[in-house]
Amino acid sequence: MAQPLDVPFSTYCPPDSQAACFGAATVMGLDPNGDGFLAVRTGPGSNYPMIGRIHNGDRVGTYASSGPWFGISFGPDNRLGWAHGNWLGNRIP
Repeated sequence: MAQPLDVPFSTYCPPDSQAACFGAATVMGLDPNGDGFLAVRTGPGSNYPMIGRIHNGDRVGTYASSGPWFGISFGPDNRLGWAHGNWLGNRIP
């Protein structure tokens, strides 16, 4: 079971919405000689617990933002979490 988020965000998109409710991004720019992953956390900050890892080339859905952090969906089961925007490129609003 996925860990609940400390700072939840909505993924709801009204059926009659005229604008995009969420976007997409690609994980990029991670140092191949570093950890090799971007931590996904329960809230928008490095002080929140890590609940997952994403890697260069992974596509994520983006739903919310708080400062430089984005509320994302990731992985084959579309888990929810927060990731730092410095490593989320090719963003589509």
